[in-house]
Amino acid sequence: MNILIFNCGSSSLKYRLISMPEENEILSGEAQRIGPKTSEPARIIHRYNNKEEKIITEMIDHKDAFEKVLNIINNSNAAEPDIFGHRLVHGGDFFKKPAIVTKEVLNKLMLTRSLAPIHNPPAIELIKACSTICSKVPQILVFDTAFHSTIPDYAYYYTIPKKIQDDLKIKKYGFHGTSHFYVVKEAAKYLDIPLHKLNVVSCHLGSGGASLCAVKNGKSIDNTMGYSPLQGLIMSTRCGDIDPAIVLKLLIINNCEVNEIDKLLNNKSGVLGLSGKSADIRDILPNKNIDFEQLNNILQTYIWRIKKYLGSYITICSPLDAIILTDTIGEEVPYIRKLICEHMDFFGVGLDEKKNKNIKKYPNDISNKKSKVKILVIKTNEELEIARNCYSVLKTKGIKI
Repeated sequence: MNILIFNCGSSSLKYRLISMPEENEILSGEAQRIGPKTSEPARIIHRYNNKEEKIITEMIDHKDAFEKVLNIINNSNAAEPDIFGHRLVHGGDFFKKPAIVTKEVLNKLMLTRSLAPIHNPPAIELIKACSTICSKVPQILVFDTAFHSTIPDYAYYYTIPKKIQDDLKIKKYGFHGTSHFYVVKEAAKYLDIPLHKLNVVSCHLGSGGASLCAVKNGKSIDNTMGYSPLQGLIMSTRCGDIDPAIVLKLLIINNCEVNEIDKLLNNKSGVLGLSGKSADIRDILPNKNIDFEQLNNILQTYIWRIKKYLGSYITICSPLDAIILTDTIGEEVPYIRKLICEHMDFFGVGLDEKKNKNIKKYPNDISNKKSKVKILVIKTNEELEIARNCYSVLKTKGIKI
């Protein structure tokens, strides 16, 4: 069975064709700069048979991008997809597990548009396009919020009137669930611990978004993101935690221009807001390893926020089996890993600096011999996790392709 996975961004469309249950990647790629013209031309980066091809082509919307991606796949003489699998950032209260696309599911999905205005609308349009152009190909939706549906009520409630929260479905939803769940299961296999007994803190540190997830007995019990992906850690352009009074102050100053404040907090803050130059924390790193006290203020602030949450999550997940570091920054930047894990002896966490600097395969344990807690660097794979979910749904329902 071949599952074509779509990971839809506001102006991009990542795709990967995976054969299941073998879990072999057949091809992959990304449509970039979908929509209005930008300074650089729109293009599709297509990878197949160890070759990468760049196709310059205008794409007016995600439906257009999908048609062109499908045409490229057909021209590659690769296997045709039997299933379409979609990553959805937000499932709201409607979806707590993967769902096969039906008219009823699509109607419910439309109600989630405002919950993730950057991500869900283009993904929904893509799903509609798939239904129109390839009506006989089943579609399965996998939600980033689903893994966090086990967060207890005392952790997901905000302290505004409960009736308002219940009426408007305002609560902590949590995000990056697809990635967190994948690396948690990989950690369980690596440590040979049954998933239902595993206690970890998963650190998804991307070059864009980032979040920590507290996992107790294999289930998410808290996530640094909240009602939206804006809450929590300092990210590339998102502010993370902020005093609500600051938002009110900004609204007053800007004469209640809500859209401007939204852009400020989501697109102009975080690392970019602090540096004024770059949204990528890797551009802020010093040329050599120095102590925390000697770091520039931007990096200190970035690390401080992570360590503050990490310490609290270690406490609620104790006895802790492991800390997981994943995604671009977590996987590729040893110095950031060092800063996060140093001075944590109180929690039984100790890093082996030589192991940290010389990772050659994943998963990898970079803790030292004295460490009571394993420090695991695990390469995330959201597309494979989505494929696994799709295959599991079909198998459970007895649907044969």
